[in-house]
Amino acid sequence: MDRRGYLRVVGVGGTLALAGCGSDAGADDGAAGVQPPDTGTLTLATATTAYDSGLLDAVITEFEETFGGSVRTLPRGTGGSLETARNGDADVVVVHARPLEDEFLRAGHGVNRRALMVNDFLVVGPPDDPAEIAGKDPAEAFRAIADAAAQFVSRGDRSGTHIREQRIWDAAGVDPGGDWYRETGQGMGNTLTVAEQMGAYTLTDRGTFLTVREGALTPHVDRGIDDPPALLRNEYAVIPTNPARHDVAYPLAMAFVGYLTGPGRSEIESFRIDGERAFRPVGASENPNFGQYVPSDWES
Repeated sequence: MDRRGYLRVVGVGGTLALAGCGSDAGADDGAAGVQPPDTGTLTLATATTAYDSGLLDAVITEFEETFGGSVRTLPRGTGGSLETARNGDADVVVVHARPLEDEFLRAGHGVNRRALMVNDFLVVGPPDDPAEIAGKDPAEAFRAIADAAAQFVSRGDRSGTHIREQRIWDAAGVDPGGDWYRETGQGMGNTLTVAEQMGAYTLTDRGTFLTVREGALTPHVDRGIDDPPALLRNEYAVIPTNPARHDVAYPLAMAFVGYLTGPGRSEIESFRIDGERAFRPVGASENPNFGQYVPSDWES
């Protein structure tokens, strides 16, 4: 069964997996007969949305072939990924919730944060759109859902998507609760499944939605991946765990950061799900944003 079929059966983000098998010590890489040295194992804790789309499979394979060794991938959501690194059990994280990233950096558990890629969030729901949110701004859409007491399903798991959902409710001036608001405490795939079964709305990232496309759920708030408004913009970052705080594979983690933000950008740019773009890399700039390395409220 391919990944998409598996995700549809068991739900996205529900398992702990190993991504990549490492380099074959007996293989060579063509006529030159040169192979990368075995540099050991890198443990990557990642947001499920980056993993479940299949994107990381592509970039990790190329990284392993270039640098040797292997990447052990722990897909457990942004909150869970940062907690794993905070405990010293991951060498690097790929996450997408700046408030949680700032806490992680401010406490000294992570260093050298780098913006990696962007996609967007969608508000999806039943095709008949009972709350009439189609075309509205995200905060207006959430307010309309609350006013109509239409069913809404939240991940409720401190993931990057859940953190953004809470931010949109705040912008809407709504404290969600009552019979119309449910939390799954599960990953995005399972949450999409529950929303489809209940005829409910939910907030989802584009990558997971394209991968699962659960049932009849329809995107009603979709501003596109190229220039989404701030409330729908979904930025991913890669952050190595601080080697001064934990015993980690820091040189390999920095090689991974360099690969993702260098050669790996072409893999991110070309990645498609059923022919549709799921992510876009954060491009190099003539005026580098050095603020990306530290908490967003940092003052020199």
